[in-house]
Amino acid sequence: CCNRTNSSQLTFVLTGISGLETARVWLAVLFTCVYMVALAGNCTILFVIRTDPSLHEPMYCFLSMLAITDLGLSLSTMPTVMGIFWVNYREISFDACFAQGYFVHSFSFMESSVLLAMAFDRYVAICYPLRYSSILTGARIAKIGLAVVCRCLLGVLPSLFLLRRLPFCRSHALSHSYCLHQDVIKLACADTTFNSMYGLAVVVLIVVLDLLLIFVSYMLIAKAVMSTSSPSERLRVLNNCLSHILAVLVLYIPMVGVSMVHRFGKHVSPLVHVLMANIYLLVPPVLNPIIYSIKTKQIRRGVLRLLTPRRIFSSWHHGT
Repeated sequence: CCNRTNSSQLTFVLTGISGLETARVWLAVLFTCVYMVALAGNCTILFVIRTDPSLHEPMYCFLSMLAITDLGLSLSTMPTVMGIFWVNYREISFDACFAQGYFVHSFSFMESSVLLAMAFDRYVAICYPLRYSSILTGARIAKIGLAVVCRCLLGVLPSLFLLRRLPFCRSHALSHSYCLHQDVIKLACADTTFNSMYGLAVVVLIVVLDLLLIFVSYMLIAKAVMSTSSPSERLRVLNNCLSHILAVLVLYIPMVGVSMVHRFGKHVSPLVHVLMANIYLLVPPVLNPIIYSIKTKQIRRGVLRLLTPRRIFSSWHHGT
């Protein structure tokens, strides 16, 4: 092993997308468009829910949480991605890498937990419609939101502090356009078994558990609907849940793909690893606002009302 480097003096080099250096300008334009769509879409969802009193309901409170999480995930990766592809700036200090990795993983896990909360919301709305308002009160929704934040922020923190104590003595080149725990840990020149086991435990207790509970909630919904409803009612319930189901698929399919590639794709091209990681972190914030704008009638109406010239003129007139 070569000379060890203390983490406080360490600088990493972000690779970006290896093999596509000649297309850097085109990639810069592509990523800029992706980020703009993600930021505009989620801000629009938040604005529509905030300004429409009819949307101040539990379902839309959880949708607001999802939009905030997507914004956080996009803003966590955007500085280094834009820096690489627009000005070819690839260096990042360990402290900055530590902070970015913390927020990337926290918001990623937070998205999973918010989707679990939304599954609980659908379960209560369908299985206990008469008690919906009394179960999901404003205070209870706030407690769920606080639990989601604390669970993810506190769950991720120990793994990164454990990483901070490791010495680094190999190549300081990272594989992605941003810092990921599983990417940085490969560069350590010490035994990382405990770090890896803790990281796996966090993934199991947050992501895997969330997915399992989401699946259980939909099994209970299906059981309740199949035993009491007519075919038209079943179709209506399915349509009400479709947006959430699509959001779950948009998050978990890339997430499972990234995990499989990292654990079993040792001989796969590095380009596949990079593309999967980008899809996993960039696609959900882009697609979630589109899914809910198309499939949720109230959100669709709010977006159309926002985009109507009369609405824009009226807002300007009242503002003046």
